[in-house]
Amino acid sequence: MKIHFQILSAFCSIFLVSEVHSISNYEILKICRKERLEKECVKRLKLNRELLNKGKPIRIPVLKYKVK
Repeated sequence: MKIHFQILSAFCSIFLVSEVHSISNYEILKICRKERLEKECVKRLKLNRELLNKGKPIRIPVLKYKVK
């Protein structure tokens, strides 16, 4: 029974959650206001949005957590 539930949940997660919502121009500008290089930030986020809409993968940088 447990295996059937796992297979069903994997099937549902693949087909029901395959939709990705990209951010709007206003949200991009709001995020990039805080950045030092605002133009580069806007360009990078718009490119990522375009790639997501086309169904292509994007790069997401992983920042290391520094323990104090």
